[in-house]
Amino acid sequence: QVQLVEAGGGLVQPGGSLRVSCTASGSIFSIYAMGWYRQAPGKQREWVAGITSGGSTNYADSVTGRFTISRDNAKNTVYLQMNSLKPEDTAVYFCNAHGLMSDRRGFSSWGQGTQVTVSS
Repeated sequence: QVQLVEAGGGLVQPGGSLRVSCTASGSIFSIYAMGWYRQAPGKQREWVAGITSGGSTNYADSVTGRFTISRDNAKNTVYLQMNSLKPEDTAVYFCNAHGLMSDRRGFSSWGQGTQVTVSS
């Protein structure tokens, strides 16, 4: 099994910054890609950003230029640096990772989520 644990959420004022992280652990052989999603109250979960094992990144239009995704492959950890935060960024942020487990079976795992609240 592969477990993901997020950390770093919290309350921040509009215009502020916050960094969340997600670490994968368990029977991991390789991780192809990691990504961040978010779900605001009453809304569906939406994709925010993704990064491949080679470092290629993609962002949702709503966060391009404000958020930066990065990863430390040695630590199986992905980060999301969020700058110029807006109230509409308020959501539970979830981490996702997919790859191969030690027995070469594929996996796709989710973290439990971390709350990010942007409010004055």
